[in-house]
Amino acid sequence: MATMRISGDAVAFEFTGLDRLWLGRRALTVPLRSVRRVAYVERSLRLAAGARRGLVVTGIAKIGVWGLFGGPRQLVYARRGMPGLHLRLDRSTVDGALDEVVFATPDAARLAAAVQRHITRTLDRA
Repeated sequence: MATMRISGDAVAFEFTGLDRLWLGRRALTVPLRSVRRVAYVERSLRLAAGARRGLVVTGIAKIGVWGLFGGPRQLVYARRGMPGLHLRLDRSTVDGALDEVVFATPDAARLAAAVQRHITRTLDRA
């Protein structure tokens, strides 16, 4: 199972088991300064679009990287019935040149609010 945590000035995602195989990585750290927008989504499965490298079990799960040949490049970890977090990123500052992260977690609403608070504080200081 994948986990997400906010620590200091970054959002850290950790992937285990077969998720690592489909995503092609064990972890992803996104500096909070790279997050341009954050949103809570009820149905994270619907956000993945474009050509992909990863796993699709129709209506159940999408795990991998989408947008390989155009459109936004998305790291997707989405599961049926689980809300998610949708992060839009500054591609130039993120490992793997990602435009978006879609991450399903039961705690998505709280995590989205926490990321938004950090973005707001950062903008207020600027």
